[in-house]
Amino acid sequence: MTDERLRGKTAVITGAARGIGRACALAFARAGADLTLVDVAGQLPEVPYPLGSESQLAHTAELCRAAGAAVLVHQADVRDLSALRTVAADTEARFGAIDVLVNNAGIAAPSGKAAHEIEESEWHVMIDVDLSGAWRAIRAVGGHMLRRRSGSIINIASTAGLVGYRHFAGYVAAKHGLVGLTKAVALDFAPHQVRVNALCPGSVRDDGVMEGRMLSEIARTLDVPVAEHEETFLQSQPMNALIEPDEIARAALWLAGDDSRQMTGGVLTIDGGFTAR
Repeated sequence: MTDERLRGKTAVITGAARGIGRACALAFARAGADLTLVDVAGQLPEVPYPLGSESQLAHTAELCRAAGAAVLVHQADVRDLSALRTVAADTEARFGAIDVLVNNAGIAAPSGKAAHEIEESEWHVMIDVDLSGAWRAIRAVGGHMLRRRSGSIINIASTAGLVGYRHFAGYVAAKHGLVGLTKAVALDFAPHQVRVNALCPGSVRDDGVMEGRMLSEIARTLDVPVAEHEETFLQSQPMNALIEPDEIARAALWLAGDDSRQMTGGVLTIDGGFTAR
């Protein structure tokens, strides 16, 4: 059966080069959406691991076009408000509307230190990308949605937005902030029929097709051997399985569509029971 739930809608997805961003983009394309795919598609000097590349962003676009979507690609840094405003303006000019924003761009490191050992530059880049980047994207597209009195904003947070983790103070603070931002903006936008919700994934497997590497980078930060990292993370999973990227994408798809039209300010946790303990 063909999924048509996003037919006629346009979605902007940040952090789209790989991982959860690519999974969301492909799921949305298969559901009929047209897409603007955004990624820094390059390296940030403060981040100690390779970020998504220009070629990976182009590959995401190819996959989505093959699924039938019209695709606009933007290489943009979520730390740059003017770049995100250009993304919004170009999307509206190309597609006529912005119906969905998926705030997925994020970094997992620099981490791996106790809070008092974090350098100020390390703290700033984590907050600037993972929290302020989402706010900037909301600021860039919010006016478009409010004028149309329609839209769904989906913030990809984390279980780190609900509980603490040792040696990840910056990441935990940013993701807790993102959950709070979700609730506050939901109340701001509710009178205008624009919905804002957060997704909190647990340990998401680094799927080869989606080219994700977040979990392996978290393992590296914790000095867990990469060859053993999946088994290590499984030990804390009540359902004895890692989360798949497409499971997060399907949840985002539900939040993007009309079936969730009365959900706003919500936090949807997909973690195999991790935060239930």
